[in-house]
Amino acid sequence: MDKMLYVAMTGASQNALAQKAHANNLANISTNGFQRDLEQARSIPVFGDSFPSRAFALSERPATDFSAGAMVETGRELDVAVAGEGFIAVQAPDGSEAYVRTGSLNVDALGVLRAGNGMPVIGNGGPIAIPPEQKVEVGQDGTISIRAMGEDPRVMAEVDRIKLVNPDTKGLTKGQDGMIRTASGQPADADINVKVVSGFLESSNVNAVEEMTSVLALSRQFELHVKMMNTAKEGDEAMARVLQIG
Repeated sequence: MDKMLYVAMTGASQNALAQKAHANNLANISTNGFQRDLEQARSIPVFGDSFPSRAFALSERPATDFSAGAMVETGRELDVAVAGEGFIAVQAPDGSEAYVRTGSLNVDALGVLRAGNGMPVIGNGGPIAIPPEQKVEVGQDGTISIRAMGEDPRVMAEVDRIKLVNPDTKGLTKGQDGMIRTASGQPADADINVKVVSGFLESSNVNAVEEMTSVLALSRQFELHVKMMNTAKEGDEAMARVLQIG
């Protein structure tokens, strides 16, 4: 009886965690560039001083879905998205290099080029700094060109180039802060074949119907586990009554 109770108890608790993962995906359905987290459940033997005669359920996030979302046209020149495979390199708050698929770029008061999440965009030599300008353009290869203050409208000067990378997605991981990094922690090499398009943002790759269906299925599984715990309790009470009669 205790086996049944233990499996049902761990199944219910892990189901609740799995629902949180899918709920987080749903909450970010309108977040540009968000890439959904995958979720799976499996059984794990309980090891200890005795033989592993018990097992418990475990909900885990095996990977992140790095497939591209739909392109949304904005018409804003500093809105950029990766065309095809690849990522834009940004500097995370801890100083490490992280990666995003899209960014609503802007230049802050200090002239630092930042992505829509507020992270500085990395160029050839670190975070990109933009001199005082009238206009900023982003080329397909990530080249940043500006028209300086007072310059002729036809004069554009190249100031830096966005670091574009295309590492194997099997070597990428999403941290608790939602930032994508290499599993080794080492910066990925720049890839000249990665291209970006200006005037577009990439939407989330979350499928609302699929996520909602998963949440409902997990909710029913949770109810089933609770019923199993009640059944185990009733069986234990019935056995106790039988022993009392004896």
